[in-house]
Amino acid sequence: MIAETGHFALILALAVAVLQTVVPIFGARRGDARLMGFAVPAAQAQFLLLALAFMALMTAYVTSDFSVQNVYQNSSVAKPLLYKISAVWGNHEGSMVLWVLILALFGAAVATYGRNLPPTLQANVLGVQGAIGVAFLLFIVTTSNPFLRIDPAPFEGLGFNPVLQDPALAFHPPFLYAGYVGFSMAFSFAIAALIDGKIDAAWARWVRPWTLAAWMCLTLGIAMGSWWAYYELGWGGFWFWDPVENASFMPWLSGTALLHSALVMEKRDALKVWTILLAIVTFSLSLVGTFLVRSGVLTSVHAFAVDPARGVFILGIMAVFIGGALALFAWRAPLLRQGGLFAPISREGALVFNNLILTTACAAVFVGTLYPLALQSLTPEKISVGPPFFNYTFVPLIVPLLVAVPFGPFLAWKRGDLAAASQRLFAAACVAVLAMIVVAALQQRGPWLAPIGIGIGIWLIGGALSEVAFRIKLFDAGRAEVIRRAVNLPRSAYGTMLAHAGLGLVVIGVVATTAWRVEDITALKPGESTEIAGYTLRFEGVRESEGANYAERVGFFDVSRGGEAITRLTPSKRHFNVEGSATTESAIHVSWRGDLYAVLGDPLEGGAYTVRVYFNPLVRLIWLGALVMFFGGGVSLFDRRLRVGAPVRAKAKVPPMRLADAK
Repeated sequence: MIAETGHFALILALAVAVLQTVVPIFGARRGDARLMGFAVPAAQAQFLLLALAFMALMTAYVTSDFSVQNVYQNSSVAKPLLYKISAVWGNHEGSMVLWVLILALFGAAVATYGRNLPPTLQANVLGVQGAIGVAFLLFIVTTSNPFLRIDPAPFEGLGFNPVLQDPALAFHPPFLYAGYVGFSMAFSFAIAALIDGKIDAAWARWVRPWTLAAWMCLTLGIAMGSWWAYYELGWGGFWFWDPVENASFMPWLSGTALLHSALVMEKRDALKVWTILLAIVTFSLSLVGTFLVRSGVLTSVHAFAVDPARGVFILGIMAVFIGGALALFAWRAPLLRQGGLFAPISREGALVFNNLILTTACAAVFVGTLYPLALQSLTPEKISVGPPFFNYTFVPLIVPLLVAVPFGPFLAWKRGDLAAASQRLFAAACVAVLAMIVVAALQQRGPWLAPIGIGIGIWLIGGALSEVAFRIKLFDAGRAEVIRRAVNLPRSAYGTMLAHAGLGLVVIGVVATTAWRVEDITALKPGESTEIAGYTLRFEGVRESEGANYAERVGFFDVSRGGEAITRLTPSKRHFNVEGSATTESAIHVSWRGDLYAVLGDPLEGGAYTVRVYFNPLVRLIWLGALVMFFGGGVSLFDRRLRVGAPVRAKAKVPPMRLADAK
């Protein structure tokens, strides 16, 4: 009965989404306040219905109700509770329910907290959001129903993909979807503005919080996926330019550009048409990612579905929303009033440079990701585009942007002084150059460009700190004045500092682990040792053990450095009984220098085992930097000037005399 309740809730949510699409937009065209007001309860009701459906599916998983086909295919009795819950979104059907639930959550949030939006804009926004819900709910109900029954019900399920039975993967998809789906709000605001034919600085103020929230979630989701791949897949890397990885990275690049473009629009009433286009493109790239993961065109650990029929349905959704949005943009954009002018050397100019680089880099990743798929669909030829292509196209594009980032906050709006900005960044530049010299002296064997990369990371961190120090007059005013300025400084300034400093940490981590990573693949018998990066690993043998739903072969390595015992590493190979497959569990020793990473391979003749050992310098800075960027976005989101909607202007009071005259 629980499954039938969830299925019925999905169908009701589809009906409500249809009404949410039609009624408010029709009311906006007619100027009928009651019809426009229908959008608010409709959006809230749709969210409640989808929450009911999601909870019904989760209940089926937690209780191991194998009469539900989706539960039978993706769970088992022995699976730990955390992974029973995460299995709800660890498959195609369940993940789509989570997708539309998050979509409805954003719509309900705008309905609940966006009461100070102009009624016409709110009606159009929620109407467009409802249309997206209609498309994906129709997709779920017709092709991906998660509540199908099996009769008779099996006593045991088929289990869950072992590599997905991991804490990071329990939280990675929800954050990733919140990022993907969150950009739908920017899309809905953009389409609503095109329908209404009106866009101004207040529109940018309304759209920025939703874009920022989506960007934060996508940042954390990508970082968690990278962290999972690093320690779970046993390859010791953090990024492979996998097409599905790129599918999440492209909307992140475009969304970052959108955040900065909306800032220019809010502050200077400029870049209006460009900001609208970016909002459309960012969500369009999210739809492209959904298509890649669920169409069957890719074979990847990240991919959910291999059914071409579902891919055709999603392709139709993309054609309607992307094609329709671009057609509406081409029709309405020329009618929108352009914003103010500004000098090339200005805060606006710096943010335009930011947008140009980010969108060009995004286009390079887009071509490298989709060109092989397009070629394969049109010709019998098959090609692969690997990391070298992306490294040689993306990196040269992004380096100039990283160098320019610290200058932006020091430039004035409309017309800036580059020389004055350079003077204020002199200390940060000195520290960065000193870091380059020190790193080059310590790493004399190269690679020679690596010290420059480290210097750029230090430059980003120093520039972020310098901007706040300048604004609070850290070295130019008394203690009381500095404290007063620090307290009164907008939270968005601290958020920007954290985001840019976090980016600097990511750059340092990526450069260090890419340039100076050490790898050793060897065969060891119990009692034998290997050395790497100053560490000595002595292999003590293996031991068999049992987990909750797997059998495990654990290797024991005593780690020492300079004759002093450091730790014991215990990598393992796990065999999952129900699923009939195995996973590799790495063991990692963390230090300030980097990660010592050990992987136990297959047994060899004579009692030896293949052992892979890596030393990844400063690799943790990658995920620490992403976390700092996430918190920076959170700090900016709670800026008192940045609310979910612009303030309502008070109406001027009519003098009593005027009222008397009117009578």
